[in-house]
Order: sequence, then structure tokens, then C-alpha cells
Amino acid sequence: MTSTQPAVPASALDLAPVIPVVVVRDLADAVPLARALVAGGLPAIEVTLRTPVARDAIAAIAEQVPEAVVGAGTVTRPEHAGAAVAAGARFLVSPGWTPALLDAMRTTGVPFLPGVSTTSEVVALLEQGVTDLKFFPAEAAGGTAYLKSLAGPLPQARFCPTGGIALDSAPAYLALPNVACVGGSWMLPEAAVRAGDWDRVEALAREAAALAAR
Repeated sequence: MTSTQPAVPASALDLAPVIPVVVVRDLADAVPLARALVAGGLPAIEVTLRTPVARDAIAAIAEQVPEAVVGAGTVTRPEHAGAAVAAGARFLVSPGWTPALLDAMRTTGVPFLPGVSTTSEVVALLEQGVTDLKFFPAEAAGGTAYLKSLAGPLPQARFCPTGGIALDSAPAYLALPNVACVGGSWMLPEAAVRAGDWDRVEALAREAAALAAR
């Protein structure tokens, strides 16, 4: 870590109230996209491992955008964890979890968020000493009503809901006592990214970052 890079908190949930979920299809987009998000006030950036250039995108952002805290999302195999961190990822996010995947993410030493969508999955992770979780797919799995119902019996569990969340629905999630942040891609409309309209991305990022002040 260089002196210009922001420190990473012990929990990935404490990175920022809004974490952009980024799918990089063209490697040339990675750095300008990250710069636009950082300029708009969203320094924590989750690059999903859904494309062949994802790891190279993480490496490029880590090297060229030191103000960003870049992480890897869609970590679905144990080998993804170490490879992503080797590329420069400073946190990990998975849509679900298995014992092997959980062990691999733990071994990296960086903050991680295993994904859950049921009460039983939450309880199983609490048994493993993991309290910070991704709730996915948030809207399809029950949304704010589901998370609110978990707060009573499982108050120690904290969540980053992701999946179907938009600017107008994010505040309701952030208002819940067991939600520390939300993830989404609404600030990255495909048309703007395809056109390289980074001013548009920065403006939408700024709008999303303002949610923290509400």
C-alpha cells in the first residue's frame, strides 16, 4: 500500500455507505471509470469477476487509481480469492458461500463478505464467527422486509444488500439497523459506460454518495 492509498477498515461493511458493483468488459474503461467514481465520492469499488479482463482491471485500478479501494466481487471459487488479492483486490465479496470458499477468503487476510439469502445461511456463518455478510439477491430475496425481520432474532448480523437496489430504494435499506452499506450499479448505466461518458458516471456517483448524508 502506498502512502496515498486510503486505509482499509477491518470490516468491508465499513468501507463506504454505497459500494458500486462494476462489470468491466473493456479493460480500457477500468481506470477512467474508477476515477469517475472516486471523483463522485465513491472510493470503494467492487469489480466483479464476471469477465476475462476483471483481474487485469483490478490490477490497473490498484496501480493507477490509488485513491480507490478496489475489491473483487463474484468470488465463487476458492482459487478466485487468492488470485484476486494477488491482482490488487483489497476486499472480497461472494454471492454465496461454501466451507472451502469461506476458508479461502479468510486465508487471504483481507476483509470479505460471504453472500447469504436465507436465515439458515446467516446462522451457519454466525456459528463460524462471521457476522458481516452480503445479502443477495436483495430485492428478489425479500428486500427490506426480510432484513428487518432478521434484526430481532439475529442482531449480531450486519449486511450489505446487493441485487436490484436503485437510488430510490437504497435509503430504505440504509435506514435499517442491521444494514451498514448497500451495493449497486445504478450509477453505472450501460449507455454511459459504453460511450465513455465519465462525467455522467461522476454525476450519478455524487448523487449516490449523497445518500450517506440523509
